[in-house]
Amino acid sequence: MQRAYIGLGSNIDQPRLQIKTAMAALDALDAVHVLADSGYYRSRPMGPADQPDYINAVVEIDTSLTPQALLRQCQQIEQQQGRVKKRHWGERCIDLDILLYAQQQIVQEDLTIPHPGICERDFVYMPLLKLSPNIHIPGIGPLKQQLAAAHAAAQGASSDYACVFTGDIQ
Repeated sequence: MQRAYIGLGSNIDQPRLQIKTAMAALDALDAVHVLADSGYYRSRPMGPADQPDYINAVVEIDTSLTPQALLRQCQQIEQQQGRVKKRHWGERCIDLDILLYAQQQIVQEDLTIPHPGICERDFVYMPLLKLSPNIHIPGIGPLKQQLAAAHAAAQGASSDYACVFTGDIQ
């Protein structure tokens, strides 16, 4: 079994229920066992501003699936829950992204691990750090160290972006 982390996000059609349903679908797979979840985080949309805030979470799993097979299962769950891509970074009922898979680094047309936004998106790194405070990102290093360096470099920069913890997943 390999340890992996999957990011989940939703901003339409009952986002909390969408995330909870996707987590249950992951855990129902024979080759996947959900070990822990981060709880819910609310964040403003990264893309077009004319859409609702997002609810995000990260799950820690053990899996015997290959990264590519795990990606296919995540995409199947998205389809089963009715995901339709209307516009880039637009609203969605569910989004599942493989953030990390063991200590692997993969760059393929349809799959990049570690996920490229892991150090820049607080709706990814905040729940990830809640699950694993000392997590090491392959090819990058300790996540806390990377965030501290990025924070120091951005001193004085303004941002209206905010991600906040909104509760445990029941």
